[in-house]
Amino acid sequence: MMPHKFNAFRRHKFEKKRQKVTNWRVYNQGLRQRGDVIIWLSPEVADKWLADKRQTPGGQPTFSDMAISVCLTLGMVFKQPLRQTQGLVGSLARLMGLDVPIPDFSTLSRRGAGLSIPEKSKAQRAGPIELVVDSTGLKIFGEGEWLQNKHKTKPKRKSWRKLHLGLDITTGDIVCSDLTKDNVGDPTALPELLDQIDAPVSRFLADGAYDGDPTSDLLVDRFGEAIEIVIPPPITAVLSLDAARDPTPRDKHIAEIRDKGRLAWQVSSGYNHRSRGEAQIGRWKMVIGPKLKARNFPNQKTEVRIGTNILNKMNGLGRAKYEAVA
Repeated sequence: MMPHKFNAFRRHKFEKKRQKVTNWRVYNQGLRQRGDVIIWLSPEVADKWLADKRQTPGGQPTFSDMAISVCLTLGMVFKQPLRQTQGLVGSLARLMGLDVPIPDFSTLSRRGAGLSIPEKSKAQRAGPIELVVDSTGLKIFGEGEWLQNKHKTKPKRKSWRKLHLGLDITTGDIVCSDLTKDNVGDPTALPELLDQIDAPVSRFLADGAYDGDPTSDLLVDRFGEAIEIVIPPPITAVLSLDAARDPTPRDKHIAEIRDKGRLAWQVSSGYNHRSRGEAQIGRWKMVIGPKLKARNFPNQKTEVRIGTNILNKMNGLGRAKYEAVA
């Protein structure tokens, strides 16, 4: 095997980034608040715990969507199944002296499917979004997995779901998220992700799975011709027929990669910032977990939306500010 340093003189050297945090006191306090386990329900939450009376024919729900959302959020934060979540919320209500009914585990499971999650207030943005999109697999543990390992039988359902996340580089918030079956490709899931964004997007970064005219046409149709699309073309990519007269952004990427190399193109185009999307996925699997607790697909989609709100809330509690050091 050739030693690593043999071709060192031909390798592209990344400049060392030197930055320092300017708000250490506030940042440290925010990180401590992430571990604060003090829980208190405000009087407004207690007043809205029960559902409003229906004005249409049908059964009357006992609990509001907010009450179900609070219970499921606490269960996800403390990594508790539904029965233990019922006991956790009941004990908290007794400690606070609240005389409110507690949803049982079957109600949480039934109401969790298609639950309307209260929208998180958006952070103030100084400009348009620089969007990074990436996806990963989340494991499903259940009867199908057990049967396959124990009795060597074919599982009754798929053992994976695909989590799609869209990160705003400027604020660090997850601005869009979705959960699909494992047979849904990344470009196919992109339209529903973009439907969740109500702000202009100036730059779109994604890996080579999104390469192609459908993705480019969709982005231009949604956000205009001014959007900068940074998607690495494959090694076998060739220039379009009109590249000499009217080069597309993809043609420019191909030409720059041929002239300067792929690593130099990553630096000049800003593609290396896509690593922040991968870091957010790693953070998801560290905080929320690499597997889904819910057993059916609608409840799993609700679980993903709640997990997104949790990560955004944690990000808002502690956010560092940097400045470059010469």
